Amino acid sequence: MAFFDDKCDMDYLQRILAPPSGSFFLLGPRGTGKSTWVSATFPEAHTLDLLSERTYQQLLADPAQFAARLRTVEPGSWVVVDEIQRLPNLLNEVHRFIEQKQLRFVLCGSSARKLRRAGVNLLAGRALRRSMHPFVPNELGEKFDLAEALRFGLMPIVWSSKDRGEVLQAYGQLYLKEEIQAEALVRNLSGFARFLPLAALFHGQTVNVSNIVRDAGVARTTVTGYLQILEEALMCFQIPGYEAKLRMRERKLPKLYWCDPGIVRAMKRSFAKPAPEETGALFEGLGGKREGRSRFSSVQGRPGHSNRSQVRCAVQRGLVPWPACCRGPSRSPAAHRRLPGRTAAQDGGRHRSDAAQRACRSPARRPPVAVI
Repeated sequence: MAFFDDKCDMDYLQRILAPPSGSFFLLGPRGTGKSTWVSATFPEAHTLDLLSERTYQQLLADPAQFAARLRTVEPGSWVVVDEIQRLPNLLNEVHRFIEQKQLRFVLCGSSARKLRRAGVNLLAGRALRRSMHPFVPNELGEKFDLAEALRFGLMPIVWSSKDRGEVLQAYGQLYLKEEIQAEALVRNLSGFARFLPLAALFHGQTVNVSNIVRDAGVARTTVTGYLQILEEALMCFQIPGYEAKLRMRERKLPKLYWCDPGIVRAMKRSFAKPAPEETGALFEGLGGKREGRSRFSSVQGRPGHSNRSQVRCAVQRGLVPWPACCRGPSRSPAAHRRLPGRTAAQDGGRHRSDAAQRACRSPARRPPVAVI
């Protein structure tokens, strides 16, 4: 069994995801606890696991067996189909049995790329979409430790392990084999392997595609496709740049964030204690993940509120530096404080003049500040 298989023995923690009343897709990276959550939420559901090679080969050779199994299920019951992206053509039968027998389906998958290709039946609004992400602080409660989260991340399969370093290292090594190569998502696997650590370096930054193209040795269109693969596998997400005016011609590039600090370090093959220069970006990613959850999933409660409290508490205690996205006159006044008796010119131009600071404090001219 792979290290990052969802079906692992662990003390189950209540997740903030609330199931809908009807059929839905449940998508998320491997190791986020999708199967664990489904088995705990729907203990009486009929389950079909396409990760089982025997089941997969049987339905691949004869898809009619899927319909034969569904005929034995009582109307209105729940049916779980795990790893649905391996046989997306089964969605035609799912559509038919939703209409005929009012069956309710939980369709789990680790990537939406194959489900979005031409010719795949996405059930035409008959199934909602939900996403499973790594843990957030209010799901862990008292077990949450910021230093451990920045070093190993909050992936359930890693967090629940006694040896988090080895499991995280195995996750990074086997991701290419079991997620990319097995699903045939890319043709040039060596180019994608060179691309992953480069993309991890841009965590919390605007993506410079030209630099990645030069260092990875692949075409620009290929790099754009690789970024799309990571987004569709829910490994990364992008937050658009702030546009102050609709008529501004300057183009604001989005920021790239990985779904988990541990995954970033696994792709960079860095497993020691985080260096001070990378702590800020990892910490910013925890706040950026709240934005990513709100864009790609529907959950109950306000997970970002607790996350924001953890962030502010850690900054005030001096555990981590203030993230770059939050620096500004209203957020970090000490950064603009001059020594007594020195002018802006004597400080090398690194600090703003008094007039510039007064202009920034003006409500009409205050620059936008990202809030975690």
